[in-house]
Formats: sequence, structure tokens, C-alpha cells
Amino acid sequence: MELPAVVIKYLNKYGSDKWNAEWIPFNNVNNIIVIPSIKEYNNLPTVLLSLSENDPEHFNDTLVLFVINNSESAGQDITADNELSLKMLRGIIHKTAGDDFSQILIKSGLNIAVVDASSKGLAMPDKDAGVGMARKIGMDAALKLFDYSSSHKKILICLDADCTVEINYINEIVRTYNENDISAAVTDYAHNISGDDNSIPAIICYEIFLRYYVLGLHYAGSVYAYESIGSCMSCDYEHYIKIEGMNKRKAAEDFYFLEKLAKLLIKPDKKENTYKKGIYTICGTTVHPSPRGSWRVPFGTGQRVNRFIGGQHNEYVLYDPAYFDILKKWLNLFGSSGSNSGAKEILSAAEDIHPELFNFLSGQNFKSDWEHILKNSKSPEQLEKQEVIWFDGFRTMKLIHHLRDAACSEINMFDALDKLFAIMNYAPLRKNEFGTPGIDKQKEFLTYLREIERKLYI
Repeated sequence: MELPAVVIKYLNKYGSDKWNAEWIPFNNVNNIIVIPSIKEYNNLPTVLLSLSENDPEHFNDTLVLFVINNSESAGQDITADNELSLKMLRGIIHKTAGDDFSQILIKSGLNIAVVDASSKGLAMPDKDAGVGMARKIGMDAALKLFDYSSSHKKILICLDADCTVEINYINEIVRTYNENDISAAVTDYAHNISGDDNSIPAIICYEIFLRYYVLGLHYAGSVYAYESIGSCMSCDYEHYIKIEGMNKRKAAEDFYFLEKLAKLLIKPDKKENTYKKGIYTICGTTVHPSPRGSWRVPFGTGQRVNRFIGGQHNEYVLYDPAYFDILKKWLNLFGSSGSNSGAKEILSAAEDIHPELFNFLSGQNFKSDWEHILKNSKSPEQLEKQEVIWFDGFRTMKLIHHLRDAACSEINMFDALDKLFAIMNYAPLRKNEFGTPGIDKQKEFLTYLREIERKLYI
């Protein structure tokens, strides 16, 4: 199959001939689910069965691509586990495996492929080895497998080997992309919070932290208000290429990947005189990431669970909602400044909002950056786009951290939630109660947060 010129150009510049997919080729590949896997032999049956139980409507144009990976210096325990994974997947792909599980997968009609980034001569270099590199290997390899003759969207879907998905997962993502003509999205998620395992309080705490931050960004009117979770993100192949593909970060690869897509896809909303965020949220189905602790990334879910269980930090704290009020006022000021406002005028108004906002912007070289933007923007529309690009998701997070460190200390997690609910006119979950409640009430808070977020996306 002949690849489009834009794909060939991308692969020549950013791809690698070292890694390629092993699969039984078939026509009409429109959707590819890329799953990095390191020492996940025991988890692969779970994610595979979860995917195989989907409605088979899109099995004939969907491929599940595993990237079995490790670094060149990985220990024997990792490489041996990965070898088992490769053997199992190859047995399913070539229909040579006779065990009951493999036969279930073969009969399901789910199409599977694998990239070997683990065996001798194929392992990832130590300096790059990590989840970002593994996702990149898989997503780059996927570009060679799509059927570009089809008019359907060509969707790159990220998932992780320790996840499960709902039975409408594939259909809902494909439908949403094609019916709404979107280019990048995150799928709704929910960690499993049932049972009494010691990881459950940890993951409740961490998911509340994630959702609270995004809800605060929603309140502030930020175009970067979306969940940055690697197992939930997706995009079409055109925009994957436009942002020069996945990065090689060992952690936070999802944050930076989605931010680049967001900057590219943010669009003006003339009716509301503002900008629409570029990352769509698919809330008609749910990804269920594992609540386990993990050594696989230096920070993120696994490490936060480890930290909670280890009692190394007071996890029951959140940013004061006052931070988001400052952010909201700043975004209103900056977004309405227009071409008539110079840096000094904006900084003076920012100082009126809060002195630490002024200090932050000064430390971010706002004056010189804004003067450069004013000089080089050829139209009001270009200037407005540069505003949302300059004050991006990373600067937004840095401002919140600056306010935490310099202006307002963090407060109890559930007190913060009650305050934010009140500010956003949501019914409170508690009356005249403060501090950290028991685990059942914590679950209630998390369930409420999930419901609020879904309503914001519908």
C-alpha cells in the first residue's frame, strides 16, 4: 500500500526503521489502538479480553498494536516476562496457539499486531527508554498500517496494558471522531475504587486531585481544561504528524503531547468572543486504569499510589480554590486586552488582581515576550491566538504552583472541594463539616466529581 507523501516525509525525518509491526495484513485499517507493555505478561489477558468483548462492529477496521518494550540494560526478570508476552501475542496473531485463552481471542475476530522493542538488538536505548519512547514506536509504526484509501478518519488511540475498557469503547471513539469531525480527544476514565485493598484510598485521593485541578481550570475558563492521562488520549494521523509525533519523555509524555495538540487545534468562538479548547472529551465510554503502584514511570499514578501507601506525604491537601479565582481574573484580563494594551498596562492590571500574579508574570519574561508578540502579530486574530499559546497549559500549572508556594498554602482536600462546589454553584456534599471524612464519604466525593465533569462535557 502506497503511503501518503506527508507520512513518508514524517517517517523519514522522525521515524525509525528499527521497529516494525508484526501482523497479518488486512485492508481497511482505520483505527489503531497502541498499547505499550513492559513486564505485563499477567495483565495482557485482562486488557485483551476487555477489548475482545467490545461490539465487533469495528473489528474489521481496527488493529490493536502492542509495543513490548524495555531498555537495553533491563534486568532478566523484565526481558523474560516480555519474552512470554511476545510468544503469547505471536501465537494469537498467527493463530498457532492452542490454549483456551488464545482461542477465545482468535475466535473473537479482534485483530492484533506486535512490535518487538525488547529482544536483543531491538531494545530501546537507555537514554530514551520509557513510556514516551514506547508510545512513539507504536504510533510511528501505526502510520505504516493505515488504509489511506478510505475516507474514514485514521485514529491513533492510546491505551495501557493494565487497563480495562467498556464494551462500547471502540465504537464510541470511532463514532465520535467521524460524526463530530474531531482531531484529538481524551476518553473519560474511572479507576476501580471497589474492594478494601490498601491502594483504594490512595487512588481515590489521586483521582480527586486530578479531577479537582481540571474542574478548577473549567471554572477559570482555561482552554487547557482536559485530563492528561496517557491511556485515554487519541488523535488523527494528520495532527499527529503536524505536531511531529509523540515525544520521548519518560513521564508526563501525555501532558506535553496533548498540550501540543491543544495549541494547534484551539479555535476562535466568535459567538462567545473567546476560544474553544482543541481537545475534545469523549464521555460516552470509560477507560478503567489500574489503581496499582508502579515502578514504570518516575512520577504519575503509580508513584503517587506508592507515596500514599508509604506515608511519605500528606496527600489529603489541594490547591485553595482562590488560586483558580486569580487564574479566572487573569484569563479574563489577558483575553480581553487586545492589541491596544501594552505590557506595562497588562502587568499593572495583573498586580491589581494579585501581587503574586504580577511577580509570576515578571518572572516569566512577560514584558519582553508580549512586546515581541505585539510586534509580530499581523492581525487581531493572530494576536488572540498567541495569547492562548503563550499562556499555555504548562504556564497555567506553573502559576498555580507559584500561588501555592508564595501566596496561599494548600488546604484540606475535602474543604477545598466544598469551597469549589460552592463557587461553581454545585450542591454541597457536606454541611458544617470539615476535615477528612471516612472512606465511604471520600468515594461519594469522587463519584460526584465524575458526574460533574461528565455534565460539563455533554
